[in-house]
Amino acid sequence: MRTARDFRCGLICLLLLFSVPVSVGASPSPPPVGEMIAPGVVRFFATAAERAHARPSLCLMSPHPAPIGPIPDSWPITPNFGRVQGRPTASVAIAPGCDLYGTGEVPGPLRRNGTRTVAWNTDAYAWNAGSMSLYQSHPWVLAVRADGTAFGVLADTPQRCLIDLRGGIRFEASGPTFPVIICEGENPQAVLRKLARLTGTMPLPPRWALGYHQCRYSYTPDSRVREIAREFRKRDIPCDVIWLDIDYMDGHRSFTVNTWDFPDIKGLLADLHADGFRAVVIIDPGIKQEPGYHVYASGQRIDAWVRTADGRPYVGTVWPGACVFPDFTRADVRRWWGGLYGPFLDLGIDGIWNDMNEPAVFNVPGKTMPVTNIHRADPELGGTDTHARYHNVYGMLMARATFEGCRAARPVRRPFVLTRANHLGGQRWAATWTGDNVATWRHLDMSLSMVMNLGLSGQPLSGPDIGGFAGAGSGRLFARWMGIGALLPFARGHTGKGNIDKEPWAFGPEVEATCRRALQRRYRLLPYLYTLAREASVSGLPMVRPLFFADPADPRLRDVDDSFLLGDDLLIVCRTSPDSAPPDVFPPGNWWRVSIVPGDLDDPDLPAVYLREGAALPLGPIMEYSDQRPLDAVELLANLDATGQAVGQLYEDDGDGYGYQSGDYRIIQWSVQDSPSGPEVSSRVLEGGRRDRMPQATAHIVSDHPGKAPRGTQKTPDGIQSPD
Repeated sequence: MRTARDFRCGLICLLLLFSVPVSVGASPSPPPVGEMIAPGVVRFFATAAERAHARPSLCLMSPHPAPIGPIPDSWPITPNFGRVQGRPTASVAIAPGCDLYGTGEVPGPLRRNGTRTVAWNTDAYAWNAGSMSLYQSHPWVLAVRADGTAFGVLADTPQRCLIDLRGGIRFEASGPTFPVIICEGENPQAVLRKLARLTGTMPLPPRWALGYHQCRYSYTPDSRVREIAREFRKRDIPCDVIWLDIDYMDGHRSFTVNTWDFPDIKGLLADLHADGFRAVVIIDPGIKQEPGYHVYASGQRIDAWVRTADGRPYVGTVWPGACVFPDFTRADVRRWWGGLYGPFLDLGIDGIWNDMNEPAVFNVPGKTMPVTNIHRADPELGGTDTHARYHNVYGMLMARATFEGCRAARPVRRPFVLTRANHLGGQRWAATWTGDNVATWRHLDMSLSMVMNLGLSGQPLSGPDIGGFAGAGSGRLFARWMGIGALLPFARGHTGKGNIDKEPWAFGPEVEATCRRALQRRYRLLPYLYTLAREASVSGLPMVRPLFFADPADPRLRDVDDSFLLGDDLLIVCRTSPDSAPPDVFPPGNWWRVSIVPGDLDDPDLPAVYLREGAALPLGPIMEYSDQRPLDAVELLANLDATGQAVGQLYEDDGDGYGYQSGDYRIIQWSVQDSPSGPEVSSRVLEGGRRDRMPQATAHIVSDHPGKAPRGTQKTPDGIQSPD
C-alpha cells in the first residue's frame, strides 16, 4: 500500500530528474524548422512560430536573409534546441576526431575543444588565460572533421551567450530563442568564404595601415611626438604611423585638442606627413556632460543619449568624469557622430581609434552600463529594447558610425578605423587588436592563437600590443615579440602610462638591431601583405592561417599554435618561450627556409620563415615608410617544385582611394623556371585594367634540388648556405 509519504518522495524524484540540465535543454523539443539561405548554408529555428517572429540579425549583411529553398535531403547537421533554467540553448553533436576553432577574441589555445567562452564585451584590463570574456563577441565555431571537411555554427544572437565546447558545440544565451546558422564546406577555407558572404568582409585598408605603428599611453607633449618620429628616421627603423592616446585631448573630451601640450596640432601633423608618417588618434564614446562642450551640446539637440529604465539620459563615469553615451542603434545618432569627424580630420588626422566602447564605465559592477538601460533603436535593428540586447553590438555600431563619417568627410580616401569592442560582422568597419595584454611570455604565446582565431571568426586584420601593454617585460621578450608581431596583419607597439619606454631602441643596441631587422622584414614583405589584404577583402580568408589550412586532414597540424601560415606561401615558425626549441611540425611538402633581410637567419629572436614548395614570393625594397618610393622592381624568391617551376602573385593599386573599384588595379602572376643560364621569369596579368608600367622582376632560386631539398638548409640570394 502506497502512503502519502511514498507519493511525495516519488514526486520529488520525478522533479529532480527533470531539473537536471542536459546538453539539449531541460525538456524535449520538437524538430527544428530549417531553410537554406545560401548554397551550403542552412538556418534553423526552434519552431515555426520562432521563425515567423524572428528579430533582425545584428551580425549578418541582411537582417532578414531570404530563404532560397528547403534543406537538402543529404544535409548532415541539425541542431537541438532547448532551455536550461529559462535560457534558450542550441547544441550540435560532433564526431570523434572533430576539432573546434573560432569563438573570436579569446585567450588560450588555438584548438578550442573542452573550453568555455562567454560572448559579452568586457573591459578586460590585463586579461589572462582564464578570462572567459574579453572585448569582443563572436558566437561562432568552426569545426574541422577528421577527414578535413568542415562546418561552421553561428548562434545568431547579440545577447550574452555561453559557448560551451566541452562535449560538442553548445550555445546558451540570455534573452529570446535564437536561430542557428550552419555552413557546410569541403574544407575550412570554404566554410570561411560562406561566413564572409553572410557577415561581410573587411574593407581594403590603405596600404600605409599595413606598415608599422608606434603608440603609447601617451606621447605628450608635441615635442615628445617629434622626438619619437625623429628617432625612427635617424635610426633607420621603418615606421608609418604615430598614435596619440587620450592626453592629446582637452580634459579627455572627444573631438577636442589640449592646446597647452599641443598648441599647433595641425602644424605638428603636417610635419609628420612631411617625414612620411601618418597620425591616428583616439576617440572614446563617453561624452562629458558639460554645458558649452560642443559635442555634448549638439548631441543634446537630437537627444542622442542612451537612457535609463526610467527615461533619463544615463550618466556614467569615464576619463572625462560624468559622461553620457551616444545611442548608436539610431541612424540619426550615427550620422551626427560621423559628422563630427569632418572638421576633426581637417587637422591632418589619418585614422581613428575607437576605445572604451564596450562601453566601459568606471566604478560600477561589470564595468559597463546597466543591462536595463534603454536604446531607442531603429526598426531595422529590432526597435527599442534594453542594453541587454544591444550591449555586444555597441562598439560595432560606434565603429560603423566612425567609418561612415570618415568616408563621407574624405570620399577619395579609405578610412582606417581600429576598435576595441566589436561583434561578429564588425570587420566590415574596423580592424582590431587584442586589448590590454601583459608583458609576459604567456601573453606573447597567446597572441598567436588569438590572432588566428579572430581570423577564423571573420576578422582578418588584427594583432596584439607588441611588447605588452601592462608590465615592463625584458629586452629579450620585447625582441622576440617584435620579431613575431612584425609578421602579423596589424603591427603596433604600445604600452601603458607609467610604464617603461617601449620603442624599438628602448632596450639597448642588441634589441634595437633585432627590431630593425624585424621591421625591415615587414617592409620587404609589404607587396605580399597587401596582396593578402586584398584577398581577405574579397574572400574573407584570413591573412594569418593555422597550419591545418595546408592539409586539413593531417591531425598533426590541428593544435599547432606557435607556428602559422602567412597566406598560403609562407610558414612562420616562432619561439614563444625564452629557451624553447622551435616547433618541428611542418605541413606536407618541401618548405625551404629563406632570408628576407641580411642577418635575419642568424638572429635567434626572429622567427624562421619558410617558403612553400612551388611558390614565388614577391619582395619589395627596404623602406622607411610604405610609400617612400613606387614599387618599380620586385625580387622573387622561388622555391621550385618537382617540375622545376614556382608561381607567385602580386596585387597592385594606388594604395589608397577607390580607383580599384572601377578597374584601376592589377593582379600579376609570375612564373619562375630554372634554366642553364639562370632563372627565367615570365608574367601575365590575371585581372584588372591598371595601365602604368609593371614592376620589373628578378628571381632568386632558394632551393638547390627542386622537390628534394631538406628543410634544414637555407639559401640566401647571394648563395650563402647556413645551417638551420
